[in-house]
Amino acid sequence: MDLNLSTLKREILDYLEKSGFAVFHSHPGALEGLPMVTWDTDRHPDYQIFLETARQVGCKMILFASRDFDTAEMDDALEQLEDSDVPSEERRELERRVRAMGGYEGVTCSLELAFDHHARMYVYELRPDWYEEFIGVCEEITSHLPAEEEEDDGSLGGFYSKN
Repeated sequence: MDLNLSTLKREILDYLEKSGFAVFHSHPGALEGLPMVTWDTDRHPDYQIFLETARQVGCKMILFASRDFDTAEMDDALEQLEDSDVPSEERRELERRVRAMGGYEGVTCSLELAFDHHARMYVYELRPDWYEEFIGVCEEITSHLPAEEEEDDGSLGGFYSKN
């Protein structure tokens, strides 16, 4: 669904301010690599229910992150497309799809709410359809990038003596 996350962002921040939760303003994606469970926002999109769940398990602090779309992401995708081995006809179509995202510059493309419970992060994340499409295009481009070869100079990285 195509969401107006800018409006929802203000609504969530207002709700958090009134709710009594401490709000930790985090960076989007800062939770990557941590054990996490994601909320089913497709079937249960109401962030208030997510926050009520946090309250019921005794959570006092919510992590909040949002990100606005920047054309630098488009530039990076186009640069990767140049370096890829995508056939020229498909390349033109991918380039067209990437450039079509230019109208979203400055628009909120990601919202994340999270709380910690028993060393696991519980995460509520929303992205509009247009950004999901952009991510899909970027993944398609990335799948056509040549694999980077690691240089093997025969050493063990200087950790072991060659005696």
